[in-house]
Amino acid sequence: MAKNQKKYTQEFKQQLVDLYNTGNYSFPQLSSEYGVAKSTILNWVRSLSPIQVSETETISMKEYKALQKKMRDLEIENEILKKATAIFAKDR
Repeated sequence: MAKNQKKYTQEFKQQLVDLYNTGNYSFPQLSSEYGVAKSTILNWVRSLSPIQVSETETISMKEYKALQKKMRDLEIENEILKKATAIFAKDR
């Protein structure tokens, strides 16, 4: 992390994402009004905007990626357990 890099709170990031998602603000408008780079706001919008997963449930991209990683980890663990079960069953 650079020495002079600003640190923004999660609430501030979410506030800018919510403003962008209303459709009333563009990246350049938010950038000039709040003094944050357009690319930074774009990254926040990509990671914090809600994704509709069902009629009643939404999650953020960050949560979605975490769930994907957990699913991959569980699939690997499941494969290991299958192989171990086969090895132990062969020994009996």
